[in-house]
Amino acid sequence: MRLQSILGVFLVLFLSGVQVHAFETKARAALVIDYATGTVLLEKNADVSMPPASMSKLMTLNMVFESLDDGRLTLDEKLPVSKHAMSYGGSTMFLNTRDRVRVEDLIRGVIILSGNDACVVLAEALAGSEPEFARAMTKRAKELGMTQSHFANANGWPDPGQRMSARDLVFLASRIIRKFPQYYKYFSETEFAFDGRSPANRFNRNPLLKLGVGADGLKTGHTKEAGYGVVGSAVRNGRRVVMMISGLKTSQDRATEAGKIINWAFRQFSQKKALKAGQVVGRAKVWLGTAKTVDVMVKSDVKLLLPVSVGSKLQASLQMVQPIAAPISKGQKLGVLKISIPDMRPVDVPVFAASDVKKAGFVGQLKLSARVLGRKILDLAN
Repeated sequence: MRLQSILGVFLVLFLSGVQVHAFETKARAALVIDYATGTVLLEKNADVSMPPASMSKLMTLNMVFESLDDGRLTLDEKLPVSKHAMSYGGSTMFLNTRDRVRVEDLIRGVIILSGNDACVVLAEALAGSEPEFARAMTKRAKELGMTQSHFANANGWPDPGQRMSARDLVFLASRIIRKFPQYYKYFSETEFAFDGRSPANRFNRNPLLKLGVGADGLKTGHTKEAGYGVVGSAVRNGRRVVMMISGLKTSQDRATEAGKIINWAFRQFSQKKALKAGQVVGRAKVWLGTAKTVDVMVKSDVKLLLPVSVGSKLQASLQMVQPIAAPISKGQKLGVLKISIPDMRPVDVPVFAASDVKKAGFVGQLKLSARVLGRKILDLAN
């Protein structure tokens, strides 16, 4: 008989007693995560599909970075500017059809100047046309698991078909940081005076870069429908936070709210080691083995991101389907340790067999079967 076993376990951590307060954001949608652990620190309407404005340029950049990695583009390659690309207004690099622009300059133009025209130059180089590139963006987003993303253009120009969620944008930002460190450096540049054109327009629009909060990227966005938004990331003492907010009324509201959220995320949460690699956290029953039980352990250190007010005890449950049939190999995955953290999502930690358990020989199996059969006869008699 196979039963679901849930064993109570307590993990003792000695933490600060300072009270943590949930952040009440004014943003229409928001998501804040700890980059290393993926722990969600704050979410509000995180899965709602909404107009992303220029924050959708991150998807264009992701496509470009992938193309650089597989050799379809090079940083020094010069690309022509079409009439369609030049026709875009809003934030631009002031490109014209006489230009041939290096890919690296176009990337910096997209990131720092939020160039609508630069996005289209890159899109047309990769897919032949902007509509075809938008279709490719949508397809790639689905492949990456971005379920609430759909694109109608390369730059976030207002369109009913241009939609992303906060969760998709934070996932995309995290992917760019993780997969493309060689290109992520551009996001921290504060100005780019392309060819001396429009000197007043050379500054990075990301307000987080000016606030001294450890920010090093990523992208702002604004349209009338979307309001003011930003996807941002910051690092302090080796710990990175990635966040997104949207729907703010003014650019000042965006800057203030983003700065508050970054500071809150770093000050109100800390990383603690809950378990050491190899630590035994319980025991599982064994079926038809040379031992009746096997110790259950974690393979690596378990570090948790916790509110600073969590207190001295965390409750956890060891969840496995028991008994476990022999043979069992040391390191074999047996289940999960579900750790409950106040006001946060539970954390599932894989657990493994701490030793080998061989399958019982024929005589041992007969004895065990006889004991089980005997118990069943007694149960029937009663």
